[in-house]
Amino acid sequence: MRFKLPPKGARKDYYKKVMMGSNDRRGVIMSVVVYTLLITIAFIYLYPVLYMFSRSLMGKNDLLDVAAKWIPSSVTLNNYASAIATMDYWNSLLKNLAIALTSTLCQVFVCSLVGYGFARYNFPGKMLWMVILILSFLLPAQTIAVPNFLLFNSMNIVDGTLKPFLITAILGQGFKSCLCILIFYNFHRQVPQSLIEAAEIDGAGHIKAYFQIAVPLSAAAIVVVTLFSFVWYWNEVDLVRTYLGSTNDRNVGLTTLMLELNKFEDSYNAVYATHAQSTTSTNRLNDAIKMAGTMLSIAPMLLMYFFLQKQFVESVDKAGITGE
Repeated sequence: MRFKLPPKGARKDYYKKVMMGSNDRRGVIMSVVVYTLLITIAFIYLYPVLYMFSRSLMGKNDLLDVAAKWIPSSVTLNNYASAIATMDYWNSLLKNLAIALTSTLCQVFVCSLVGYGFARYNFPGKMLWMVILILSFLLPAQTIAVPNFLLFNSMNIVDGTLKPFLITAILGQGFKSCLCILIFYNFHRQVPQSLIEAAEIDGAGHIKAYFQIAVPLSAAAIVVVTLFSFVWYWNEVDLVRTYLGSTNDRNVGLTTLMLELNKFEDSYNAVYATHAQSTTSTNRLNDAIKMAGTMLSIAPMLLMYFFLQKQFVESVDKAGITGE
């Protein structure tokens, strides 16, 4: 079937419509602009990850060869083996998961309950507490880290366990709990109060109405807050170091992959102490091994977003979250 051009008198309008678009169709110019922006933004985000992954597969000769900037002449996995041994990767990964998952679950439950209370009930001083909540959100987490540490230290619970993380999460003082409360508050405000009132008329109490009506309806907000909280707990270094101690022994207490990455060079020298002193040793620390350690640290997050991206995007859309 041949493509037929419009009559000569209508070609000008036709070409204008094709280039500029119409109400129901995007034009060529707009399509080029949109795809150019998307490709540029994607490249900016993916460039560091691709660069790290490429360098982590390079051997010593490729690191010294300026021509092998992106594609290694020979792929090696020895860098990952060295990084795994240096970070005690599998042990640190399990401990990191224990911290992130346990603290996230406590934070999601408490923040959902607090956000529901602010949205559902009117009580004396509600506006004052909302102002305090917003002001505490504006405070950097590091400003209250020292007072919390002194308090926990006086209670003898800064012992390399989950206690500080659980206590702060249960009391609504976890990592960025204020933002999580505001997300749940805004979401619960959109839920028709008639549903809650109908459940209470049918004999449901406040707790039963919360679990049977509010929680199922807030599934989108729960997914978003869970993912955000998990990532925040996973990536946090300063506050985790404060609670676990800067000299924490990973073989005895808890640790995280970010903490192990933070002290990667010292750990590497300790693991390969006999080789690190030799400048000609093949086990000498180099950029490829550091890049391998970094890739191993962010690999769980990349996998999580890869498998949950659809649910995450849908939940953000349903929850009406445009920031963060």
